[in-house]
Formats: sequence, structure tokens, C-alpha cells
Amino acid sequence: MQNSDTTKYIIHAKIKADGVIERPDVIGAIFGQTEGLIGADLDLRELQRSGRIGRLEVNIKSNMGKSTGTIEIPSSLDKVETAVLASSLETIDRIGPCIANINIAKIEDVRTSKRKKVIDRAKQILSEMFDEMLPESQEITDEVRQSLRIEEITTYGKENIPMGPNVLDSDAIIVVEGRADVLNLLRYGIKNSIAVGGTNVPQAVVELCKKKTVTAFTDGDRGGELIIKELLQVADIDYISRAPDGKGVEELVQKEILKSLRQKIPVEQAFDYYQVSKKRRVAIMEATRKKAGGKSESAASEEIEAAPVREEPIEFEPVAEPEKPKIIEEPREEVQKESKESPFREHISQLSGTLSARLLDVGNNIISEVPVRDLASALKDANGNIASVVFDGVITQRIVDIAAEKGITNLIGAKMGNVVKSPASIHIETSSDL
Repeated sequence: MQNSDTTKYIIHAKIKADGVIERPDVIGAIFGQTEGLIGADLDLRELQRSGRIGRLEVNIKSNMGKSTGTIEIPSSLDKVETAVLASSLETIDRIGPCIANINIAKIEDVRTSKRKKVIDRAKQILSEMFDEMLPESQEITDEVRQSLRIEEITTYGKENIPMGPNVLDSDAIIVVEGRADVLNLLRYGIKNSIAVGGTNVPQAVVELCKKKTVTAFTDGDRGGELIIKELLQVADIDYISRAPDGKGVEELVQKEILKSLRQKIPVEQAFDYYQVSKKRRVAIMEATRKKAGGKSESAASEEIEAAPVREEPIEFEPVAEPEKPKIIEEPREEVQKESKESPFREHISQLSGTLSARLLDVGNNIISEVPVRDLASALKDANGNIASVVFDGVITQRIVDIAAEKGITNLIGAKMGNVVKSPASIHIETSSDL
């Protein structure tokens, strides 16, 4: 994700090639042929890793066996370094198998462009201000409150990672992609988010995740999916939340943010989708149990202070171990023998592929049907009339614990997750057992 808040200049270049080339070919040539050319301090990979240059924007079109296009490189370097970096691009003479030529068109000073916009806007405001009504007192206080929240952004560690002011003091944190995401959450009163700056998660964030209950909250695009995959490989996260498809966290309004966070799923329900290895699954679950030990639900609640919309606090509930578990030793096999014609076969068949759950009474009649992501909340709100739960999802330790607490006798899911302890009072089956 490009951090527009620190960009000073944008290098604009034009490219021509005698052959058909694509964007990956151009990016590979830029990184490969400039490596070591102008010294380690201006190495493109290191500059991008440290955030001193942004994402390379490459647009290529091919016609009649020729390719033309443009390259844009955001830079937070000074004038001299930016100019040296730009000139190094013109040394590239081959892209893939094709002879190519790159020419610098211009170096745009972003701050100059912004100043021009400020001047134009100021003229417009000056000419219209006397015709506009003064804002209501509530609008004034809301605007002041939001500006104060935005000013509260701070940094973490030697890498100056953007974060909200409550990250270090909160038991639960939200990991987002970039600084703009942290600012947007601050705008609506969520003060415990921290940015990873895209892929290549900083080690400081990895260490912080070991001590906190962590929700990964990423954009609803391919980039957000890749960041979650990396977090699952290197960090101990507990929940996953995504922005609506095609939207970035920085673009969301308060209602969308709250909805996305409430629809978070436990990390173990995403193992199959993100292709997490068995070894890594065990490590994540072990880390989750260690972090959950000794934490109450209130200790993991999110701080939501937004004024315009009154919402319930977002609760990030650790996966806590049941206080009085009993390990099933023999009854499982006997139950399977007696359930050759399971009364739940039809329910699990109808739910297959829907990612939904059915709450049944003692007569196996449907009380309600909810999305799997809302199953834990639905069970917590139950008033004791639920006897069985059938759902198209992974049976996790958290679901087992809540079911035991609510006196549910049958729990039937699509797959068995990492359930270490299961009360003898609950009969657990998967769709393959029916």
C-alpha cells in the first residue's frame, strides 16, 4: 500500500520495447538491472522495504509487436537522491527478451501540486463562505473530536511503525496494512491499531503479537489476502477480519468498520482457506491458548469512542480453556455405532456449502439459522432451549467450550479442528461420521 503521507516526489518515466512485455517483466528489469549500480544506500529493494519509495506503478500496452507504457515511482528521498534514482532507470536497455528504452519524462513535486490545490480551494472558499450557513454546534464538536483523534497517532519501535495511542496498554490490538488505515480507525475512536506496512511484516510487530489478542484487519482485495497469509506464517494472530470486497480499510465509514470487525472469524476457521501447514496450525493454537490464559472477556474488549453512532463495544474474546474439562475416552465409538441413521444427516446435507449453522431443539426442529461467523454470538445469547447445533464449519475448541457452558448435547460440524479437550456431556460428530 502506497503511503501518500510521506511522498515528496513522483518519478514519471516512459518506456518503449521492441516486443511484447508485461508489467512483471518491467518491474523485474528495474530491480535487477539497477541493483548495485548506484550503491547500497539507493538500492531499490532496500528503499522499498524501508518505505522510502512506494509501490512501482507500471502501465504497459502492446500493439503490432511493440510495447509502450509509463512508470511512476513515489519517493520520499531528497531532491538529489530522487534525481540519481531516476537517472539510473535510463541505463536499462533490455526487458525480458526485448530491447527497451526508458526515458524520464518529469519528476513531480507532490507538495507543489498540493499547494496549488490549497490555493485554488482557498479562493473557492473565500468566494462562497459568506453564502454558507455556519455549522451546527454538534458538527463543530465532532470535527474537533476527530481532529484530536487523528493527532494521537504515534509510532512503535526503531522502525517508527504507525500505531494508535492505546496499542501498548490494550490486551487486544488490531493489525492493519498501513498508516492511512490507522488514521481512519482513529477517526472513529479505535485507538489500538498498528500497521504492518504491507508484506514483509516488521519483527517488532511479530513480537508484539505474541503478547496480545490480535485481529488482522485487511483490505478486501488480493493484497489484503496476501498480508493475512504472511501474518499466518510469521505472527501469532487470533482473529481475521476483512473489509468488504474491493474496499480498503482506509475508505470505510464507521458503520462498515464496526460490521467488519464484528464479523471476524477465529483464526482456526481460516486454516484450510489460507493453506496453513499442520506444524504452523499447532504453533498458532498453542500461542492462542497461552495468550488466553488469565484474560477475561472484558480485558480483551475494544475501545470504541466514536460520537456520531452509538455501537456496542467490539469484544475480542480469547480462546480460553474450559475450567473443568473431561477427556472423552471411550463413549465416542459407541455413539457412532448407535447413530447409523443419524437424525442430523439431512441437516448437514442441506447446509453443505452454505457456511451456515442451525440451532435445533430437543425434537431436532430448527429454532434459527445463522451464518457460521455469528455462531459463537448466537450460542452465547441462547436461553437454554438449544439441544443441538449443526453447522457447515470447523468444530473449534471455542465452539465446544461455549456449547458446554450452554448445556448443548449434540455438536455436528463439517470438519474437526484442533479440539484438545471435550466435555463428556457433548456428543461431537463431523459430516464424515454420519
